[in-house]
Amino acid sequence: MHLTDILNASAATPAFKDAVHELRNRTRGPLITAARPIPYVKLVRLVTQLLDAERELEIVSMRVTADSGCSDLRGIVDVECVDGPRRFSFEWDCAWRASEMGWTDCFGFPDQMRAAREFDWRCFKSWQSVDDSPSLTFASA
Repeated sequence: MHLTDILNASAATPAFKDAVHELRNRTRGPLITAARPIPYVKLVRLVTQLLDAERELEIVSMRVTADSGCSDLRGIVDVECVDGPRRFSFEWDCAWRASEMGWTDCFGFPDQMRAAREFDWRCFKSWQSVDDSPSLTFASA
């Protein structure tokens, strides 16, 4: 699915949807923020995961506290919704996805570039509500 389709299927507020469109155009606004610098592409992947996994949430804004490595982004996203706050822990890891797929590069390491290119935002190893909701851990696709 393309981000536009996911965004259209989401119950997010119109203002948040506008902020997502601005983010896709590389403009960061006050509704999508991060405690530390996060590469633009990883922030878009995280927003896409949030909108896809939590379609029913009427999202107003989000704040990310995460660490970004070469092949991963791990942390917490605090989401302000019309009916109250939600929190999710997550791990996006293209090296993990490459290992799951059995893809290696010319040096024998997991081909994380191929995984990121082919799976994009679908390289989430885990996505878990911290609000007493059941945990989701993803297996190989």
